[in-house]
Amino acid sequence: MAKTVDRVQAVCEALEQEYGRPHWQRNGSVLDELISTILSQNTTAKQAQRAFQAIKERFGDWEAVRHCKLGELSDTIRLGGLAEQKALSIKAVLNDIYAGQGDLNLEWLSEVSESEALNYLQSFRGVGRKTAACVLMFGLGRPVMPVDTHVYRIATRLGLIRPQGINKAHEVLQRLVPPDMVYSCHINLVRHGRQICKARNPRCPECVLRDYCDTYRLANSRRHNEQGNKGTG
Repeated sequence: MAKTVDRVQAVCEALEQEYGRPHWQRNGSVLDELISTILSQNTTAKQAQRAFQAIKERFGDWEAVRHCKLGELSDTIRLGGLAEQKALSIKAVLNDIYAGQGDLNLEWLSEVSESEALNYLQSFRGVGRKTAACVLMFGLGRPVMPVDTHVYRIATRLGLIRPQGINKAHEVLQRLVPPDMVYSCHINLVRHGRQICKARNPRCPECVLRDYCDTYRLANSRRHNEQGNKGTG
């Protein structure tokens, strides 16, 4: 475990040397972040942002969204994809929050434990562990590690986690990544996954994580063995 923690820290540091160390900045309310993250599911960041802005421009605030017709909301966010499904989730979340506390303010999540905040957010329709973690990390700057497909792919290729599914990966990486590096590690892993460690045709020769990568090491070993066999054949 200690060696793995050291490797994770070394990975985080290598990524920071390559891409810099991003620092958290607040961009809106916690509820803004929750709705924005729901909109980002299974679509591009650009499309999600456009859908979020369309909601703001049409309705003005979340109370108006809570009272609007479902069809109005789905029409507004259609450019972001999965409009009906996301509209149902957003309406359900807003209604559940209001029913539970009489308003739509989620700033109190900064005052409770991370596990309590995660459990609360995951009680809503359409909100899984990744979405809940994104809300806490991006919305409040809390050291809760979101695991998306990029983070999961790189972590398994490096050998930091076993390929046991994203839900399990959240628990493992949360224990491994130093709290003060969670934000930069997530941001840089996503960037690295998009640019270098791609799902198909990863650009291994350009990768700053080669020295920490089990997959690269095994591929290199096989390649050397094959070359050796050819030389003796």
